Amino acid sequence: MSGLKISCVIVDDEPMALNLVESYVEKTPFLELKKKCSSAIEAMEFIKTSPVDLLFLDIQMPDLTGIEFSKMLPKESRVIFTTAFDEYALEGFKVEALDYLLKPFDYAEFLAAANKASTWFNLVKEKQSAPVAEKEFLFVKSEYKQLRVKLADVLYFEGLKDYIKIWLKDNPRPILTLMSLKSLEDELPQTQFMRVHRSFIVSLKNIDVIERSQILINDQRITVSDQYKPKFLEFVNGNSFH
Repeated sequence: MSGLKISCVIVDDEPMALNLVESYVEKTPFLELKKKCSSAIEAMEFIKTSPVDLLFLDIQMPDLTGIEFSKMLPKESRVIFTTAFDEYALEGFKVEALDYLLKPFDYAEFLAAANKASTWFNLVKEKQSAPVAEKEFLFVKSEYKQLRVKLADVLYFEGLKDYIKIWLKDNPRPILTLMSLKSLEDELPQTQFMRVHRSFIVSLKNIDVIERSQILINDQRITVSDQYKPKFLEFVNGNSFH
């Protein structure tokens, strides 16, 4: 395994079953036991303040069954069901349980289920840490046409009420499109573009000069307003040689 620790809770109303699963968890290096609970209600109260990755969850319990409880869990938490009754397998599948352990189960069976969980959580971690491919272009509607705009060619975006002017390299006339600057800002890669004024988003790599609170891009002076100045100065300081 890759060293990823999986936090877990055991939930079972039978003390012997609870202690057995606890012993299995303790001998599994990548599992980290946070609590063992004798009811779904107790587990629910714990998870409210201390979320965990994985629950080893008995199905048949008083007050609230494991199936019912699993439907209330945050989407980040996953379940391995433990039960003496195999008729619940289909229901376990429906709530996307990672595995289903039929009592009595030994450590080898437990470990196989735990390894399945480890593989799942490692894949999630890899997906989250994988670099996101930068967007290279946008399609914008202008004069009844959808125009493909290469982001590398954009100097800056200028907001005019409900419209945006897109100023491009080697193009004296801007593209005019019906769109708000806020909705555009959400679509742009933050490593390439920054809002510096309520009316301007600039291409960071196309800034020619920074002078006090003004940016010069292709002979156009754009003021950095106070609202956006801290973030812009952070960018400047992070790319400066002193």
